[in-house]
Amino acid sequence: MTVEKHTIGQLSRATGCKIPTIRYYERIGLLPEPNRTAGNTRLYSLNDFSRLSFIRCCSELGFSQTAIRELLNLSDRPNASCEAVTQIAQTHLDDINRRVDRLGSMKAELEQMVVSCRGGRVAQCRIIERLAEQVSEPVLCVGS
Repeated sequence: MTVEKHTIGQLSRATGCKIPTIRYYERIGLLPEPNRTAGNTRLYSLNDFSRLSFIRCCSELGFSQTAIRELLNLSDRPNASCEAVTQIAQTHLDDINRRVDRLGSMKAELEQMVVSCRGGRVAQCRIIERLAEQVSEPVLCVGS
């Protein structure tokens, strides 16, 4: 039985991942170096397709490269406990929740600034005044 192989272009089209990104993932070791033809064309297997799809999904969910690498290493050991996988996902979820909270605070501050604007000239603009106050008092700035 022969294993079907695909070129980098076919892999790119099938996964929606750009060719330079596929090469980058190979360079940093997330994807293994593929087999090559005598003409040096990369040939990818179904396992490579699955691995790249997994990487893309993790990336779209915002996992760091370190976390993706850990998840890949864990997925290579299917009989191991998934406790470490859960911990990686929980840590990432906690980080997302912190960022969502911070974004909510930023949104509220910007909404308050926009509501306080009375129009007119920039010299009397409440938004500019509030932003300038944030610079002189960085403790009040949401992003600090």
